Amino acid sequence: MKLPASANQGFKQEPPVLQNQYEDDPALQGILFHYLPHSDFEAVTGDLKNLGQRAITDILALGDNAEQHHPTLTQYDHWCRRIDKLETSEGWRALKGVAAEEGLIAIGYERKLRQFSRVYQFAKLYVAGPSMAMYTCPLAMTDGAARLIELHGTQDMKETAFARLTSRDPAKFWTSGQWMTERPGGSDVGGTETEAVKSSDGRGWLLSGFKWFSSATDSDMTFLLARTRDQSTGSVKEGSRGLSLFYAKLRDSDGNLNGIRVHRLKNKFGTKALPTAELELDNLPGSMVGSEHRGVATIAVILNITRIHSALCTTSSLRRSYAIAKSYAEKRVVFGKSLSTQPLHLATLADIDMTLRGAMQLFFFAVLLLGESECHPDESRRALSGTLLRITTPLLKMWVCHEAMPAITEALEACGGQGYMEETGIARQLRDAQVNSIWEGTTNVQALDLLRIVGPVFPVYRKKVLELVSHESLLKLPVSVVKDALDYVQKIIVAMQSWERDQQEAKARLLGFALARILIGALLIDHGVYLQREGHGDAEASLVCAKRWCANVGLLVGQLDAAPHSSKEDLVLVYGKSSRAML
Repeated sequence: MKLPASANQGFKQEPPVLQNQYEDDPALQGILFHYLPHSDFEAVTGDLKNLGQRAITDILALGDNAEQHHPTLTQYDHWCRRIDKLETSEGWRALKGVAAEEGLIAIGYERKLRQFSRVYQFAKLYVAGPSMAMYTCPLAMTDGAARLIELHGTQDMKETAFARLTSRDPAKFWTSGQWMTERPGGSDVGGTETEAVKSSDGRGWLLSGFKWFSSATDSDMTFLLARTRDQSTGSVKEGSRGLSLFYAKLRDSDGNLNGIRVHRLKNKFGTKALPTAELELDNLPGSMVGSEHRGVATIAVILNITRIHSALCTTSSLRRSYAIAKSYAEKRVVFGKSLSTQPLHLATLADIDMTLRGAMQLFFFAVLLLGESECHPDESRRALSGTLLRITTPLLKMWVCHEAMPAITEALEACGGQGYMEETGIARQLRDAQVNSIWEGTTNVQALDLLRIVGPVFPVYRKKVLELVSHESLLKLPVSVVKDALDYVQKIIVAMQSWERDQQEAKARLLGFALARILIGALLIDHGVYLQREGHGDAEASLVCAKRWCANVGLLVGQLDAAPHSSKEDLVLVYGKSSRAML
């Protein structure tokens, strides 16, 4: 039956359109202009523009393919033989080649831009990441593995594994896993049950146990924690102090799993294209890395980098969601006017922009510190950057991975009902970004980590913040707010030394958020002043952001000035009981 003409003349909405993801990002351009020497900035701009276009064309198509064809596991063939065949999509496999060709790991270790190489590397990951269906997860672990081998690996590991992890050749490039989580606990690695025994030839180790979460199960190699037994007594050390770190290849020379059984693939809220599995290890051959019983300290090298990658993924997911919401606002007409011109909607987008710019400042500051701590030519500068990175990393991980999530939700809501549809693209970003507040230690784990170091490291943090806000002539009010907030937090930190441990831990999260917001405020001030002095096109927006961010002390310190915390009251609120003994 032929439809009446009016049936084809209903509502039609032009969809949002992504532009080149580097050229359409003045905030990113401003940060790179600020942090990179001008000659280096000019040298990498063409490469970033090219990647920005790939991020909305072929790389995006590969990511879409991976999202549409999730990994599968076949445990037995039709003759009932155990085969544990893991299959991933064509798009997922091709993204591995993209990562190699674009140097998404290699750039950080080639160090052609010296201590600024990390800024260049992470800028590329930031541009491409939201299109890659969370292939950034194996890349994060690969980056950490490369750094671990560079620092603690044997010469053989450096000549084989390191060379492959940092290769630009897709045929040679390896990715790495990182297996820490077991059934008894997540962040509490002291419950690790996996054991390592000397192989019969005495030259290696055989690892047996169960790994509860193994992301990027299709990787080529992994690092994992296990307990070693005393050869004379047969006893093992309990807790985290009894753990050692091991390197292992996942497959043998024939391509078969190397003493590994895949029990099942995880059914996750997001990161659907990423194969994450429960693994049973049965005499997996491995090599010890670092000293025996120093596994947690050694693998911390990986965690220090993967935590930065977690913030990268959340920040870039927010950036992509915001880009979609901005484009939608320009095309959507409501009540006779474009959404982009309506004050309330514009204010909502501006709030998202503020959160994004704050996250970007803290993230790229941490990346700059990472590069300086690795290879700054001045030894004292390397040490200082390393100390600053020690406090910045938990602040970055806890604040960005937690606080960017509501902003992504706002971007989704800003697209109305279409934002809730998969085709618009924000739903995927929201699901995938959510995991970053959990991976590599939850917000509370980061807060407790901060609590352990804040006393001795705070003076270095304070000095850096004051250095960043030495621009009183231009931004007097924001500078005074940051200084007042800094003084207030210092008093809190001093007072906390006399608090009961329960009180300290209960306030640790609020303290971390306050320290993060103060540092972001200082970075925004420094950045805005620099861009204005240099006449950069993003200067005006950067200064507006700095002024709004530092509008008053309360915005920076949050609820730290609230009444003392009562764990007894918490028990009543949560469980209706006032004593732990009653639980």
